Amino acid sequence: MKKRLVVLTGAGMSAESGISTFRDSGGLWDKYPVEQVATPEGFAANPQLVLDFYNTRRKELLNVKPNEGHLGIAALEKDFDVRIITQNVDNLHERAGSSQVLHLHGELTKVRSTGDESLIYELPPDKYDVKIGDKCEKGFQLRPHIVWFGEAVPMFDEAVRTAQSADIFVVIGTSLNVYPAAGLLNYVPKGIPVYLIDPKEVNTYRNDIRFLKKGASEGVRELTEILRKGLSE
Repeated sequence: MKKRLVVLTGAGMSAESGISTFRDSGGLWDKYPVEQVATPEGFAANPQLVLDFYNTRRKELLNVKPNEGHLGIAALEKDFDVRIITQNVDNLHERAGSSQVLHLHGELTKVRSTGDESLIYELPPDKYDVKIGDKCEKGFQLRPHIVWFGEAVPMFDEAVRTAQSADIFVVIGTSLNVYPAAGLLNYVPKGIPVYLIDPKEVNTYRNDIRFLKKGASEGVRELTEILRKGLSE
């Protein structure tokens, strides 16, 4: 039976693909105030601005590809039961071939009804422009299928169960500053291998983490060597 490899990914996972990060200097939050484009209040105040912001983010997706890190994680499914928990709203893990991806903060390529949260729609690439007046079958305006600041994270309980089930846990490209996602480390079983891939210093209370101070692609290459060596021993 394959060991379960749980991978928590953040913005640094997709940065090498050219996806704009939010928190880094020069990132999206420097250009667009969070309150305007990533809160329910912002959407209520200026829905057109918010829709345009996410329309632009979707169009970025058409011009980027999964990087070696995404592809490397997908390739690990050959030897491991890989479960991805991602804070990213892009679809690069899926496009790289990963089959089990849980999106904590929503999905950029989907929209949902403002009147019935269970009505969620996948947008085809030629329909990435969502406009005022685009409605669900119940007649409610469509909004991005994104978890905004101040909203509950509906997939968190499932993410907790996934973290608890890990035989190996890996963190890639996240500052571990964003809660509740950062709190998932609290649920990782004691005594299992934990790896953290990031070129920057990441502060964490755990003293059992093996740090690979590299970008996503290079770090996943090194991780793959470590894990495959473990399989052969």
